[in-house]
Amino acid sequence: MNDRDVFVIEASGVGKVYWDGGKTLQVLKNVSLTVKKGEMLAILGPSGSGKTTLLNILSGLDRPSEGSVRLEGQEMHRLSAGQAARVRNERIGFVFQFYHLLPEFTALENVLLPALIKRAEGGRRKAEDIRERASGLLEKVGLKDRRLHYPSELSGGEQQRVALARALMNDPAVLFCDEPTGNLDPATAKEMAGLIKDLSVRENKTVLVVTHDEKIAGMATRVWYIAKEH
Repeated sequence: MNDRDVFVIEASGVGKVYWDGGKTLQVLKNVSLTVKKGEMLAILGPSGSGKTTLLNILSGLDRPSEGSVRLEGQEMHRLSAGQAARVRNERIGFVFQFYHLLPEFTALENVLLPALIKRAEGGRRKAEDIRERASGLLEKVGLKDRRLHYPSELSGGEQQRVALARALMNDPAVLFCDEPTGNLDPATAKEMAGLIKDLSVRENKTVLVVTHDEKIAGMATRVWYIAKEH
């Protein structure tokens, strides 16, 4: 079987219901999709359609009320909280709209974090190898000379590049991006979109990106629309 014919993500009949003031709020209903290795999938839809909820369920951050999600053949909803956290650390990378960098850590230290967590849980990678990879990733995203700067000393675009490098630190199977250009000016957003696309092509990364950005959608290998329930 060709590497690109392998399904990295398989979602079947996914639904999500929340309780709101004693009433049920159906956010997702009977969602099914598959994503192949190396594919860049853009998820589009109106506000309130459940795009971020779907991304959270596919990545194991949230559990579906019904249906199932398989990541690399593993059923995410059957994992314990600890097992799911380990899968997220080792096999999944996240890029969010608001960066979520730790302000007291430098760019390099922020990028190092996923690998340090993995090492603390029994990973055997040497500290010098981890640091070398983090430095290399910052160079890859154009921040070689900013690695010792703190988030407050970086622009929004630079902080998002640090977040991208951090997401790639443990060489994840899938990169999940939730509005990665939503907090950036148009020029910086275009650069960020190009960087994500370039990394997905050069490293054969599977990428799922929730976006309103037509530039990112235009770069995706496939666009998937989600409708809002009425």
